[in-house]
Amino acid sequence: MSKIGRKPIDTNNVHVELKGQEISLKGSKGSKVHILPAALKAELIDHQLKIVCENKTQENNVLWGLHRALLANELKGISDGFVQKVIINGLGFKAILSGNKIVFVLGYSHKKELEIPEGITVETDKPQQLITIKGVDKEAVGFFASKICALRPVEPYKGTGIRTEGQVVLRKAGKTKSA
Repeated sequence: MSKIGRKPIDTNNVHVELKGQEISLKGSKGSKVHILPAALKAELIDHQLKIVCENKTQENNVLWGLHRALLANELKGISDGFVQKVIINGLGFKAILSGNKIVFVLGYSHKKELEIPEGITVETDKPQQLITIKGVDKEAVGFFASKICALRPVEPYKGTGIRTEGQVVLRKAGKTKSA
């Protein structure tokens, strides 16, 4: 039995509508539709959404936990939204917002541009070294943050580069002088 799948999902701020295998979610930040596989069934009891697995096999157990986690993420995104912070560290490194694009100055001979996907909002602070990515879809926010981090990976000796907030950077010791 799936330990994640059997947990109920709290739906206080979100309007949930069940139509067979289709679950319609409407919240303050948007709306989504989630379709369950045939082996799973959704029930709404006292503002709690519960996913029930009818035929308990190994494959259905995996689907049960997966779809419960996906629904919980969609509910959280629609009611609260997701936030990811990206930190730029380096002398002269910065990110500039210009319309629907972010222009990065990262020590290369040229500037790098990234287009902001639909459904995601991006903000920068005053020294332009902290980027805040907000959105309803957890996967889209995380994917865009990883695309930004891939532009200039963190260098292990000085620690310069782009990383997400909370990411641990293992620093290496430099050369030592032999006596």
